[in-house]
Amino acid sequence: MLDTVRLTEEYRGGLLDLTHYGYISIVDEKGKVIYSAGDPEAMVFYRSASKPVQALPVIAHHLDEKYGFTDEETVLFAGSHLGESFHVNALKSIMKKADLNPEDLIMKPTVPGSTEANEERIRQGLPKSKLYHNCSGKHAALMLTQREMGGDVKDYWKVGSVGQNEVLRTMSVLSEYPEEKVVIGIDGCGVPVFAYPMKNIATAYKNLACIDTIQDDVLQDAARRFVPRIHQYPHMMRGTGYLCSLINHDANIIAKGGANGVYGIGLKKERIGISFKIKDGTEAVWPLIIREIFRQIGYYNADTDKMLVSLNNGVTVNDNDTPVGEVKTVFTLEKHF
Repeated sequence: MLDTVRLTEEYRGGLLDLTHYGYISIVDEKGKVIYSAGDPEAMVFYRSASKPVQALPVIAHHLDEKYGFTDEETVLFAGSHLGESFHVNALKSIMKKADLNPEDLIMKPTVPGSTEANEERIRQGLPKSKLYHNCSGKHAALMLTQREMGGDVKDYWKVGSVGQNEVLRTMSVLSEYPEEKVVIGIDGCGVPVFAYPMKNIATAYKNLACIDTIQDDVLQDAARRFVPRIHQYPHMMRGTGYLCSLINHDANIIAKGGANGVYGIGLKKERIGISFKIKDGTEAVWPLIIREIFRQIGYYNADTDKMLVSLNNGVTVNDNDTPVGEVKTVFTLEKHF
C-alpha cells in the first residue's frame, strides 16, 4: 500500500504548480477501515484535532457543574479560538469561577488570531495576553483536570503528570489504541501532543459521533452531555467565518482540525469516522478535500456543501481578486468492503 497519495493539485497558467500528498482513513462503527487513501496505519500527531477528546475529562469529573460553567463556556475546552471578545470573556469567566490564575498558563502572552480582534485590542491599548492564545481553552481544561486529580496545577503541562495521564487514558479509550504504543511529543503551545495511527484518529471521531460505541461508561456519559454543546455554540470552536466553527453547525457532524493539515470528522447517522492528513501541513485545501470525501461516500447536506464551497471553490485568485489558477482534488478512495 502506498504511504501517501496525491490529494490535491494546484495549477497556475495551466501548469501544475503544487501537489499536496497525504492520507485519508474512514472507519465504520466497529473501527474497521472501510475507505482509505494512503496508509491508514500511518502515525500522525493529532495536534488540535484532539481537543474535543481532551475536553472530556473535565465533563467526566463533572467540573463544569462543580464550578458553574455555562455550556457555552465549556465548548472553549474543545476549541482553537481566535481571541474574539466572546472567547476572551468566556475564558475570563472560567478562570474566575474556578479560581485559576491566567499567569499559570504555560504559553507566552500573544495577540488574538483574529485580525479584527487584534485591531480592536490595539485601539483599546491592551497588552498581549496568554488568554489570546488559541489553545488557552484547552490549557484551562488541563489545569482543571490536573488539580482535580490531585496534582499541582502549575505542572499541568508536564508529560507524566496526573492530569496528562488522565488525558492520555481518555485519548486511548476514544481512539481504541493502547496507551503504551502512543508516541508523545510536545505541541506548539507547550503541552504534550499524541500521535496515533490514522485509522485510530478516525475511530475517535466515530466514537464522538456514535457515542454508544465508546468503551467506557463514564466517558460515554461525558460525551453524551458534551457533544451537543458544540452544535449549540460552534462559534467557540474557532471563530467567525472559519471552518471548524461553520462545519459544526451541521448537527450530523462533529469535526475539528489541527495544525499541520490534520482533520477529524464524525458522521452520526452514517456511523462513521473520518481522518485525513495533508503531509506538507497545508490547510487552505481542507474544504475541498472534505467536500470530495463527502461526495465519494455519498454524504450531502446542502447548507454544509454551500459553506465548503464558500471557503474554497477551487479557484485561485491573486491579491487583486483576479482568477489565476485552480485547485483540484485528485484522490480516489479505496474501498475495503
